[in-house]
Amino acid sequence: MSRWLGGLAALLCLSCASGPGHFGQGADSATNICLRNPACYTQTGNDAILPWAGRAARAATTAHATLRVLEAADVARIEYLLVECAKEAHFKINEREYGKGVIPDDAECNRLIGKDKEGAPITRKTELGRMKHERAFMCAQQEILRLFPDNISIEPRYGPNGKPGEYALTDRRPGSMKPDFAIHASGQPGQVQCIYDFKFPCTKAGKENPRDNSATQRQMGRYKQIGGECNPAIITPQLGVIRD
Repeated sequence: MSRWLGGLAALLCLSCASGPGHFGQGADSATNICLRNPACYTQTGNDAILPWAGRAARAATTAHATLRVLEAADVARIEYLLVECAKEAHFKINEREYGKGVIPDDAECNRLIGKDKEGAPITRKTELGRMKHERAFMCAQQEILRLFPDNISIEPRYGPNGKPGEYALTDRRPGSMKPDFAIHASGQPGQVQCIYDFKFPCTKAGKENPRDNSATQRQMGRYKQIGGECNPAIITPQLGVIRD
């Protein structure tokens, strides 16, 4: 990666924790103070005002405008909204299914409710996760796609493009991957900037450590093959944005 692209990647990933962590961790951080201030979200582009995304971010974006990728401030804004969509979906579905203030316990989460078409058991947590995903997607369409229509794709599918280790948009399922959410260059879904997947852990252990899951780890490992300026991340209503 050239020096200028590496510098831009660093700016774009200021909201990406290095090492295990999550968006919103550390209540006194400048980012969180700003996120609690509505003024942070009254502007976009060069006028966005996150405390750590000032002149340097704007200069890098101006110098490398041909990439047509979002600035660090806009990426952080999208991540904030994705977390809010996850929280809203989690709250509303739990309230609808169990009543106000009621949260399913581990026994309810693991309760078997049927079988899929292959005969594999379906648990209640799987069903709740599906419903929460649907609601989160609706929220993302209303709150995020509206603001960044040219830089956002919901459930894009990527597959091998014929070159070793390279992926591109595809409509073929074999060997493909379909992340929940992608930020990409303007009008170019194949030029990925950041990848995200919603996760709605139900059990106590899952909420505390949603990455401690072999299927999720494999999934995130595969998403890295798609490329981008940020490591792939999962989003949970409890911990926000989490990436390696």
